[in-house]
Amino acid sequence: MKYLLSIFLTIVTGLLQAQSVQSPSGKIVVDFKLLTNGKPSYSVNYNGKPVILESTLGIKLKEKPALDANFEIQTSKADTFNESWKPVLGQKASILNQYNELTVSLKQKETNVKMNIIFKVYDEGVAFRYDFPKQENLNYFIISDEESQFNLSDNYKAFWIPGDFDSNEYAYNETKISEIDNSKLDLNNGIGVKSIPGKYSVQSPLMMKSPTGIYVNIFEAAVVNYPVMHLNVDNANFKLSSLLVPNAIGDKAYLQTPCVSPWRTIMISDDARDIVGSQMILNLNEPCKLDDVSYIKPTKYVGIWWEMHVGKSTWDLSGTQDASQKGAGKKPHGATTENTKRYIDFAAKNGFDGVLVEGWNVGWEDWFGNWKEEVFDFTTPYPDFDIAAISAYAKEKNVKMIMHHETSGSVANYERHLDRAFNLMKKYDYPAVKSGYVGKIIPRGEFHDGQTMVNHYNYVARRAADYKIMINSHESSRPTGYSRTYPNYIAAEAARGNEFNAWSVGNPPSHETILPFTRLLGGPMDYTPGIFEIKMSYYDNSKKEQIHTTLAKQLALYVTMYSPLQMAADLPENYEKYADAFQFIKDVALDWDDTKILEAEPGDYLTIARKTKGKETWFLGAITDENGRKSEIKLDFLTKGQKYKAIIYEDAKDADWKNNPIAYKIKTVEVSSKSKINLVLAPGGGTAISLEPIK
Repeated sequence: MKYLLSIFLTIVTGLLQAQSVQSPSGKIVVDFKLLTNGKPSYSVNYNGKPVILESTLGIKLKEKPALDANFEIQTSKADTFNESWKPVLGQKASILNQYNELTVSLKQKETNVKMNIIFKVYDEGVAFRYDFPKQENLNYFIISDEESQFNLSDNYKAFWIPGDFDSNEYAYNETKISEIDNSKLDLNNGIGVKSIPGKYSVQSPLMMKSPTGIYVNIFEAAVVNYPVMHLNVDNANFKLSSLLVPNAIGDKAYLQTPCVSPWRTIMISDDARDIVGSQMILNLNEPCKLDDVSYIKPTKYVGIWWEMHVGKSTWDLSGTQDASQKGAGKKPHGATTENTKRYIDFAAKNGFDGVLVEGWNVGWEDWFGNWKEEVFDFTTPYPDFDIAAISAYAKEKNVKMIMHHETSGSVANYERHLDRAFNLMKKYDYPAVKSGYVGKIIPRGEFHDGQTMVNHYNYVARRAADYKIMINSHESSRPTGYSRTYPNYIAAEAARGNEFNAWSVGNPPSHETILPFTRLLGGPMDYTPGIFEIKMSYYDNSKKEQIHTTLAKQLALYVTMYSPLQMAADLPENYEKYADAFQFIKDVALDWDDTKILEAEPGDYLTIARKTKGKETWFLGAITDENGRKSEIKLDFLTKGQKYKAIIYEDAKDADWKNNPIAYKIKTVEVSSKSKINLVLAPGGGTAISLEPIK
């Protein structure tokens, strides 16, 4: 870490109340000033044109004067920073962290309370945070509101989901800012617990596009000891403002100086590819705090999971999930010793790292909907799941078992059992755990996105690191780059995943073209791709549900949806029927030396190429929305002078996500850095390509 430039400016109160800082390239300029009432404000220009108009900043405190006006500037400090760092797992072997920084030190006239506002300006965008130094006039305090504004320069097109303190598992809406209205949404969407605060609230990250073609994304980074930020929308005036998630009694955050808020981020570019490829959120988090990262490994897995979603088996032993324990029940229990060994055999045969088993532990008969505190103990298996024998069998086959901890929202219960649960994992050599938070939270009255729960998710990751365990959380708050600090937090769901296609209205074909512009900016997503039997009528003739993609697009998602933890989510027997297509899932890498965003437009299409960590192989994924698409891709990212075998998995000519989703074809061609490939994507389709050097 090295500061290349450090300039200290002492500001004489009343003489100079404005400051500017620009990005390294000079394209982005932030202007900060105090208004006539001493209220902090900022604005942002991109290439000389306004993106964020004058927007005010401030913090409201409970039972204390608000920190939103009557300030004077004490000092300001400008710094330039430039470093490269290597992630443990990532989309690139090395990440550039370069920005110009402005710290404005403020003092409130009446209270003498000090507050700093820090701006970091990257070529990708702007970040700012509130900094509360240790001081005599402010020690313990409670935030009742944060008043950070983002006043847009125009009526941008937005890709949004409703503000919801308990769930981010929504399909995206594509409207103008002026048309945002939660009351017009069809909420019969498969989400079990909803807590929408009003008609005009949306979640961040909020992806937008101006009428002049400028892409803007508002998000946050390094959410630690603070609630998640949603956004209030003034859709008549195109103004956005921070909406913090409250706790059970309405407070937002309990803090003690010295402390900081999360970073509020504004990504800006005239090229959509820059948004998808941005590493700004990771850069704004603290460096890795772990001394030993040897156990943090990319993991490709299969599991007893999808068969429950499609109705082949159940999580509970009784097969009824009505607490009646009626013996055999209506459907067989999925997590049996015999069935688990079958998955272990499949993983070993096909080179997979691990096997996830859900429904292995007692309690599933009465786990959801009753706000029940003591549901699972995370240590007691069902009698038909021999954990010792299974672990021994997996070890014999060189396959790792992946633990599952569903909390049913009873977080207090999970924390009481956490160390015993992790000790069981260590005893039976489980290197990773998938946690779940379905249902209303206990402690009662807390929300999934409040300060208490943010602290919980981060605590579990830190505690897991003590046991050298990797964490994959589901139904958690969306990540904001904490995986840089604790890279054992290997992945999360925290958005509407593939599972919704099995039993609800599903995810529209555009869904996967939007997630890389939103949810994935904060960290890897366990989307669970790779479904080959697209229509649920395959399992039950009465079912109308289906995956809203072609089979070829399911392959491409392994490249476009970044995660070092990837599941081959379908059933083993379905992969055996389509063994030639399954080969791509077996081959595709999980950890990368380089990533090239080749084409991108939110809601429409995305094409990404990635180079395997430590190897010369590349993988390419291209996806589209409900519209078919043709494009020509240059392979100039390949090593010059090297020839490659390209295996192309693409939609058949008559493929269509709705009418003919499984139709695909595979061809092999020889290519080099001078070659071009014509992509032909069916409606809701995709193309996946593996590129292996020819020796």
